[in-house]
Amino acid sequence: MPELRQNPATKEWVVIATERAKRPEDFPKIPPPPEDPNAIDRCPFCEGHEKMTPAEVFAYRSYGTHPNEPGWWIRIVPNMFPALVPEGNLERFEKENFFRYMEGIGHHEVLIEHPHHNYSIATMEQKQVEEIFLAYRDRYISLCADPRFEMVLIFKNHGAGAGTSVRHPHSQIIATAITPQHLRHRLEEAMRYYDDNGKCLYCVMIEKERNAKERVLLETDNFIAFCPFASKSPFETWIIPKRHDACFNSVTVDDSKELAYVSRMILKKLHVSLNDPDYNYVIYSSPCREKASDYFHWHIQLVPRISAVAGFELGSGIFINTAIPEESAKFLREVQA
Repeated sequence: MPELRQNPATKEWVVIATERAKRPEDFPKIPPPPEDPNAIDRCPFCEGHEKMTPAEVFAYRSYGTHPNEPGWWIRIVPNMFPALVPEGNLERFEKENFFRYMEGIGHHEVLIEHPHHNYSIATMEQKQVEEIFLAYRDRYISLCADPRFEMVLIFKNHGAGAGTSVRHPHSQIIATAITPQHLRHRLEEAMRYYDDNGKCLYCVMIEKERNAKERVLLETDNFIAFCPFASKSPFETWIIPKRHDACFNSVTVDDSKELAYVSRMILKKLHVSLNDPDYNYVIYSSPCREKASDYFHWHIQLVPRISAVAGFELGSGIFINTAIPEESAKFLREVQA
């Protein structure tokens, strides 16, 4: 019989379609579409094409090299088509005494993860992935220090099915002057649980997942990765620090390197077992200036894009998952990556 499961962190319900469920190894392993052979020549993110992007705002580069020239291994530039812009008025207005609006103030960056084109986090050396996560940390701390911004969101779209238009490995960083309802809802649920139980919801979730063991993919000294009990889609994975920590800006250098290891191992398992699937991941953190230290817990949500969203999901907000999380976790644990 199908199960309705609820995510305690979001209160979202999902349908685990046990009668329609596929075995993890039965999901189609569709190879990425072939790329235009001239794509590298036109790619603005490849080393040597620095003049094809806006001027860099941050880079890790070899000693003696200059900004906007070759010699870098991590490079961050403003997005050429930004969702938000850094200059403007923070005041909020209303039209017709009802419709609220403000200017689109924020900051939108692209983090170019490697000088060369045909790589992904799953295929890079561990050292390079560590540099990516150290850059996440550096930019998060810097942007959070700007008093105009309430939230900094770090995310990655991998593959056309996840929304990317450039195959060269990259992530995006957006700082906003508001805290959107999607994050606000998570904060409110965490606060409600803390008020009722005197404990952090995420810390309890970690304890329960460690005790159950069946959904855990990987555990290190400071991090745990698992397929959530109420996974919205096949192979959804959360990566959470075991030490209670609400905001990503308190992550240490050593934490960043360990997080890079865990993230790379999960993505390598997906790469090997599902033939490099499209995916998104997002780093959720408490807002920059909110004291959510007692009840929230920063984390990464990773969602492979191997199932479609249809009318039921759009109409009800309830996702149908045709992969049982416990079986997905067991399958990925056993993948040699």
